[in-house]
Amino acid sequence: MAAKRGPPSQADRIAGLKLGPNVPTITSPGYILRLFFLIKSPMKRIFLFVLTNIAVLALLSLVLFILENLFGVHLMQGGTGGLLVFAAIFGFGGSLISLALSKWTAKRMMGVRVIASPDSELERWLVGTVKRLAEQSHLGMPEVGIFDAEEMNAFATGARRNAALVAVSTGLLRNMSRPQAEAVLGHEITHVANGDMVTLALLQGVLNTFVIFLARIIGGIVDRAILRNDRSSGIGFFLTTMLTQFVLGILASVIVCWYSRRREFRADRGGADLTGTGNMIDALQVLKRSQGEPMPQQLQAFGINTGRSDGIMRLFMTHPPLDERIAALKT
Repeated sequence: MAAKRGPPSQADRIAGLKLGPNVPTITSPGYILRLFFLIKSPMKRIFLFVLTNIAVLALLSLVLFILENLFGVHLMQGGTGGLLVFAAIFGFGGSLISLALSKWTAKRMMGVRVIASPDSELERWLVGTVKRLAEQSHLGMPEVGIFDAEEMNAFATGARRNAALVAVSTGLLRNMSRPQAEAVLGHEITHVANGDMVTLALLQGVLNTFVIFLARIIGGIVDRAILRNDRSSGIGFFLTTMLTQFVLGILASVIVCWYSRRREFRADRGGADLTGTGNMIDALQVLKRSQGEPMPQQLQAFGINTGRSDGIMRLFMTHPPLDERIAALKT
């Protein structure tokens, strides 16, 4: 005779969560992309983060080189002033488009199932908690979602404070107590309330602008003064611009990561104010003990758990070490 089973545990409920038809299957490109991001080493994650930003600028330079040298189309008129306007349009354009698409990108990349109508007590608690924290922060109700991942993580993203997305992993719901999970949600809601997503996009736009501007100025100097090329943009200009953008792009990434680390302290404090300092500290201590593989690099700046980095790689950390975050909350 089969033994009677009691009510399902929280772990059972998590294991039984249906992540919906939009989650990538094991054979889909989306699943392979997620798997690639989740299994690589910290060094590769950082390399990909830097490379992604530089690749956008490199593609822009290549397109401009082709337009100017093969088709005779010159987009930059008006000297230095025209170049600065041109750089600003492309520098801000890329980061603002990325911000506008951030919710869609996050949902697809992480396989987020948005909870339109809660099906379980756990989902009702999750939606109700986010709603209460949003009201305390004077925000519109964000979309609430769950993504399937063993590591404990959560993130918030979106172009507008009153139309954000807050998502948590099944690993977080499985391994954290509800007061700890609520503290993490408070941390993410604080990111939304502070407008961190918009601020980060604007900062990236400013840095992109100066990278494009300075790289093309340096490229022109090398091409004309050193290589003695009288053409408007020769091969020396193109190669020098690409190399300069690579170097300046790395430096720009360091600045972005520095700012991201600063805002994490503010988000921790906000989560503590909303849910209690003890709960926020407990949640960070649980993350410290687990310290699993983090989310894809594109979303790490908006998450709460991003793994460890040592030495010079600390410059590319989007989050401070958990020990420092815990210490800041205790002071």
